[in-house]
Order: sequence, then C-alpha cells, then structure tokens
Amino acid sequence: MATANAPKRKEIYKYEAPWTIYAMNWSVRHDKRFRLAIGSFIEEYNNKVQIVGLDEDLCEFKAKSMVDHPYPPTKIMWIPDAKGQYPDLLATSGDYLRLWRISDNESRLECLLNNNKNSDFCAPLTAFDWNEVEPNLLGTSSIDTTCTIWGLETGQVLGRVCGHVKTQLIAHDKEVYDIAFSRAGGGRDLFASVGADGSVRMFDLRHLEHSTIIYEDTCHQPLLRLCWNKQDPNYLATMALDGLEVIILDVRVPCTPVARLSNHRACVNGIAWAPHSSCHVCTAGDDRQALIWDIQQMPRAIEDPILAYTADGEINQIQWASAQPDWISICYNNILEILRV
Repeated sequence: MATANAPKRKEIYKYEAPWTIYAMNWSVRHDKRFRLAIGSFIEEYNNKVQIVGLDEDLCEFKAKSMVDHPYPPTKIMWIPDAKGQYPDLLATSGDYLRLWRISDNESRLECLLNNNKNSDFCAPLTAFDWNEVEPNLLGTSSIDTTCTIWGLETGQVLGRVCGHVKTQLIAHDKEVYDIAFSRAGGGRDLFASVGADGSVRMFDLRHLEHSTIIYEDTCHQPLLRLCWNKQDPNYLATMALDGLEVIILDVRVPCTPVARLSNHRACVNGIAWAPHSSCHVCTAGDDRQALIWDIQQMPRAIEDPILAYTADGEINQIQWASAQPDWISICYNNILEILRV
C-alpha cells in the first residue's frame, strides 16, 4: 500500500490459519507489537480462538496459543490498556461474553458472563465494545433487542477477574447488531447501537430512560456495524445489510448522512477509522477491496478513495492498529494479512 523506509520491513505479512477467519483484533499494548487474536468461523459448535504474533526477525507470523471456543466468536477485543496496567485480557462474544487471560504461551478462560440466569437458553451476542476510558466497563448487544452494560472487577493483576450487570436496556425494536462507546463527554457514559430496525440510537448511561435516534435507514434495511471516529466524536460510520456503501453521520445533524462512500462493487463488511487522524477511514467488502478514504472535504461529495488494495478473497474483517497506525489488518478466507499504509 505504500513504500517502506526501512529496508528490512516488508509491506505485507500473511498468516494462514487452519480454518476460515471471521473475528480479529489487534492488541493495543505497546510492549506487544504485532500481536493479534483471530477467531474461527466453523459452522458447528467447536470453534477456536488463536493468538498470533509477528516474529520481526524471521519476518513471519507465529501461533502463540489457541483455545477452544463454543460457536464462532462474533467479535474479539483486547482490553484497551496500552500501558499494561491491567491483567492481559481478551474478550470474545458468542453465546455468552467470555474473558480470557493471556500469557506468552498459554491462554485460559478467566470468566464467563451470563445475564440469563433463569433459563437454559441464551440469546446470542452479536457484538460488544470495551470502554477505552474505563476498562472496567463493557457493553454487549444481543439478538433479544437488548444491550447490557457489564462492570468488571479486574482488581490486582494476579487476582481473578469477575463481572456483574450494571444495567440492561431494550435498545431497539428488533435485534441489536452492534454497540460502541463514544469518546464524547469524557468517553465513559455515551454509547450508540444499530440493529435490524434500521436505526442508529444513542444512549447516556446517566439517563437511560430515553435515547436519541441519530439515523434511520430509508428502506428500513438492518444496520450491521457502527464505528465512531477515533479523533472527532461527532462523526460515526455505519453500513446496511448487503449495502454497497458506508454512511458517515454527524451527531450534530441527526438523520442526514454527511457523506456516502460508495465505490465498493459488492457488499461492505467492515469499517475502521484511523486511530491517529479524524479524516481517514478504511472500508472493505466482498469485492476484495480495502479502500482508504479522505473525508476532509465533507459535506462535499467524496468521490474516490485515496488508496486501494485488492486481496485474493472477499474481505470479511478489517482493523486499523491503534498502537501502530501505519498498519491495517484484513481477513479473507483462512488468511490474515497486515498491510503497511
């Protein structure tokens, strides 16, 4: 995607997993550069989560550890703890929310968070988000129309981690597909969600009796993903089921998209804002394209991306590394690739 200055460093590193990859996330710790977690997509009960890391001397990825996971993880996320002040935790969502404790060569289940104590059945979790300002807060979204905010007791680095429900709310009229905390207002209390009713809704943990509808899809298509701008909390991006475009919204101007990024020729599967810039966002989809956009000229139309990368398969996941902002990761088929931008 760009020309490297260092002669040794390659532009693209590739890891081949033994199964189709869906969920994926970069570690944010500065002492764990080029560490990622990936989840399998196998259409049966038994699935896997694997920790991989780049060996910078050998210039290749190595598998560090692997755990069994019931059902394919819908999302994977490392604890947002760049300085390593908390236990080295990884969270996954699926039938339940699970926290895993990671060490250099093993991973083990730390706790399982279940908000459905009275039934043998669970409502699968579609996604979750980990609050960057308050890493003891986690929010989950579910097909049962609810969002749940969990409080974690991470305690000492060596102590056991456990969690409790702080609040649960009916967020949408139908299934909720994604949830994300906003950095606005201190970054602790505001979050938004999207769902099958085609709306983006914003909530405040201090006033949960009402929500604000930021956007509604004109055709009432389900909205699958929600992604806040990392530098300017006024902006967020969303995308609809089978949609070919990404919609950029400004919370100050509800219900009217400020931009539509529409160069993809097949459905969009992922959105990632730059961690270090308010005007760059990357999108990826079934057309095998990963596109980086410069949205500085909004509200004028954004016609074309500034960078494009074509993968060898349909891209189902994209992430922009917060600890190394010049690296983006994508997943297609059983391949994880990291690309230098």
